[in-house]
Amino acid sequence: MANEELENTENTEPRKLTLDVDVRETGSCGRHLTVSVSREDVDFYVNREIDELWKTQSFPGFRPGKAPRKLVAKRFNKEIKERVKGALILDSISQSNVDLNLVPISEPDLNVEALVLPDEGPFVYEYDIEVRPSFDIPNWKGLKLSRYAHEFTPKEIDAAVDRFRASRGSLETKDGPAALGDFIRTKLTFEIDDKPFSPTKTETIRIRPTLSFTDCEIKEFDKFMEGAVPGDVRVKKVVLSKDILSEELRGKEVDAKFEILEVLVAVVPELDDEFLKEAGGFENIGDFRDAIHGELVRQLEYEQYQLERSQICEALTANANWELPPKLLKEQEDREYIRAILELRRAGFSDEQIVRQRNILSRNARETTSQALKQHFVFEAIAESEGVVDEERDYQVEYALIASQTGESPRRVAKRIENEGATDVVRNQIIERKVVNLIRNEAEFVEIPYESGLVAPETEEAVEISAGSDDSGIPEATEEDAKAANREAAANGKL
Repeated sequence: MANEELENTENTEPRKLTLDVDVRETGSCGRHLTVSVSREDVDFYVNREIDELWKTQSFPGFRPGKAPRKLVAKRFNKEIKERVKGALILDSISQSNVDLNLVPISEPDLNVEALVLPDEGPFVYEYDIEVRPSFDIPNWKGLKLSRYAHEFTPKEIDAAVDRFRASRGSLETKDGPAALGDFIRTKLTFEIDDKPFSPTKTETIRIRPTLSFTDCEIKEFDKFMEGAVPGDVRVKKVVLSKDILSEELRGKEVDAKFEILEVLVAVVPELDDEFLKEAGGFENIGDFRDAIHGELVRQLEYEQYQLERSQICEALTANANWELPPKLLKEQEDREYIRAILELRRAGFSDEQIVRQRNILSRNARETTSQALKQHFVFEAIAESEGVVDEERDYQVEYALIASQTGESPRRVAKRIENEGATDVVRNQIIERKVVNLIRNEAEFVEIPYESGLVAPETEEAVEISAGSDDSGIPEATEEDAKAANREAAANGKL
């Protein structure tokens, strides 16, 4: 470092470091690396920093670039070492990943501040990192897959029209006991041994065969609430999910107490000109039915894609028995959740349907995330081997499809997703969809009938309430989703 004559450190090409790297497996995804950077490389980086400071810093009695380099090295010794240490760590980790064919799935775990750049000898440091598991890409060509086949009948379109009308209806107080299809306005409290463990919430809930929360559900809810009148207090035992945040409540049986405040009945609007105008500016019932049919077709395409995707994932991950780190699984839960919600939003599902799917995902978060990560690793490996990449137009299509459902502009959708830190989730969706389509193009299909759940009577009421925690820990996918969860809005005209 004290040498006056420094080698020319200006080089547009990244320097190939001389590294001695020892790698030890700590699990399917875990690696412990010990890295030794040669003294020659350390001196090169040090001289480069001195050279940069020599050109830019002023010293009393010297113009920039004229002071002795020894003076520069002495004056900025501490700063030089810190900057060199940081640069060497970044560059050597990056080179190690390439040289050893490691694909990181987490940030390196090391304490940079505790490391010291030596004045002599190599720079040696250790760190832990989680990487994509190593595996052979499974054979994905020629898979035999089932595919849904369905043509929507006029009767099914009628049912979808009725459902849409109901979504634009209002609620009125019912003079009589509660029955299937009615609503109750209730104070809801979750208790253990008659003691509340979460805040009481006032909710408007539709009576359907199943009532689902984010971390539990009540079967035969319609029978449980049959005949309820204001003033009644009804208590039902529920079992909390094993994936909730609160460890002491996981899998525990608790009481859900409903204090009935009011029984409400739905009032569905007439299918008249005023309704058609408010629903989207339709000129006649025929145009409205065509639009409803188009939404059903889009949702069927989603169902077709999900069926084919599930078969592909099952085939590709049949031998994926890697152990995934718990920390990684926890970090990925929210990302898998957002991915699934964006898929539903893209396919045109209603807010109510999305909330229902949310609750299913949150109750099975651990298993869902584990499978999703394994599928992601395989899809990424196939994408790399086949040269599948994301392009700007792919994002434009994604944002436009979501915008068509939320009423936002594509630009606003893009900005919101960026603010939520979910751009890479969209990127993963794009890559996955391209890989799935690649596999589908090489597959053999057998058509099977589709039992149209898209227009079947609703059997589940979903509310965004977590029994085990006041905060389910799941992020909002969109502002619209959050609004949909507020069931009190039903009393103001939206069921």
